[in-house]
Amino acid sequence: MAIAVKIDQVGDVGVMKLCDLVRSAPGPGEVWIEHEAIGVNFLDVMQRKGTAPLATPNGLGLEAAGRVTEVGPHVDSVAVGDRVAYILGPIGAYASGRVYPANRLVKLPSWLEYDEAAAVLFKAVTAQYLLKSTYPVREGNVVLIYGAAGGVGQLLASWAKALGAFVVGVVSKEASVERAKTAGCDEVLIWGNDLPQRLQKAAGGSKADVVYDGIGHDTFAASLDSLKTRGMLVSIGASSGAPPAVEMGTLNVKGSLFVTRPGLAAHVTDIGEYQDRVRDVFEAIKNGILKPNVSRVIGLSDVHEAHRLLENGEARGALILKP
Repeated sequence: MAIAVKIDQVGDVGVMKLCDLVRSAPGPGEVWIEHEAIGVNFLDVMQRKGTAPLATPNGLGLEAAGRVTEVGPHVDSVAVGDRVAYILGPIGAYASGRVYPANRLVKLPSWLEYDEAAAVLFKAVTAQYLLKSTYPVREGNVVLIYGAAGGVGQLLASWAKALGAFVVGVVSKEASVERAKTAGCDEVLIWGNDLPQRLQKAAGGSKADVVYDGIGHDTFAASLDSLKTRGMLVSIGASSGAPPAVEMGTLNVKGSLFVTRPGLAAHVTDIGEYQDRVRDVFEAIKNGILKPNVSRVIGLSDVHEAHRLLENGEARGALILKP
């Protein structure tokens, strides 16, 4: 019998319960996938806490890698035995196995391990659209990345550097500086309200072309002040709370700035676009631009510990759940 993490209501880590899951036969267009590795993302924490929308009761988890063990009718894109992975919905990756839509599976290259795929795919596709669609980063751009020592931040820094940008990372403590530098940051700054001034000094007098801000409320004003004329603030999270409202006139006064709040779903719902982004990610991994960084492997039954580490900023890289 399969097992899965379920929640009946949003709240602290205690709302997550390990339950038996009756295995069902895949329907038309579906497969049964046995999970080998399950990715843990900060969005999972937000959904569990209720800071990101999630209807309850429900499962958790948006990313996993494993093997196809049963195929439903009208499936020709994958076969039994294929090594596959997926990101995004339907929610419910925190499980030993599950039914999943076949057309949203991606086949893993032979050189990519299950743990590596589950550690990187969700985060790397996020980095891909942020760097190549939301703001197409080019050689010579100054890029400012908050949380540069975190899972998404490290991938953003590595890929932005490979695209020719001057990358400035922002971290919350001295202990995170070296990880951000290793990821590819040219300079790493510890957060403080004088960040815009220190950024200009670090970047030789220049402000940022683009700021990727996953902190939200506490950093929003500094992020705007860190941008050069016609620069873009990309709000990618709200770990300190939702960013405040901004007057349109403020954007004009500060230099005709752009502000956007993109989401993964809008960039991977189309199957063709999704597959193209994944192929770009695989190519970046193969070329050494992105390096899957599994910091901890945790049993599915210890999912509370995984969320605690992520929520407290102690993960130091990607967390993997094992059924």
